[in-house]
Amino acid sequence: MTRITLVLRAYSDLIAHDIFMSRHDFSGLLRRVKGFPLRRTTAGSNAIEAVTVALDLACCFYPKQVLCLQRSAVFVRLLRSYGIKAHMLIGAQKMPFKAHAWVEVDRQIINDRLASRENFLVLEEC
Repeated sequence: MTRITLVLRAYSDLIAHDIFMSRHDFSGLLRRVKGFPLRRTTAGSNAIEAVTVALDLACCFYPKQVLCLQRSAVFVRLLRSYGIKAHMLIGAQKMPFKAHAWVEVDRQIINDRLASRENFLVLEEC
């Protein structure tokens, strides 16, 4: 898949997420992310980096701010389409209260400097 095609796919997935969330609640999103299929092909060594760059570019051109939940859901979908076993984690901290979503592959945080298992109590893993 070319870079431009991947950016366009990420952009269309951002739109699809907004449409989905306009008709469903949070539990519906969790079921949807858990149901994203993992492609059985082997990803290239630079697939995570390529998807990260494409999603970053898509977010730059998206007409509204892309928050962590939307970004993480789309990121998981794209990574799984490359055969990468990615998981979206949702966590919270008590004081001051914050909630955050991020993506991990093999228990390593991908493309998120704010998230950490030390700072956030993991509430859900999809």
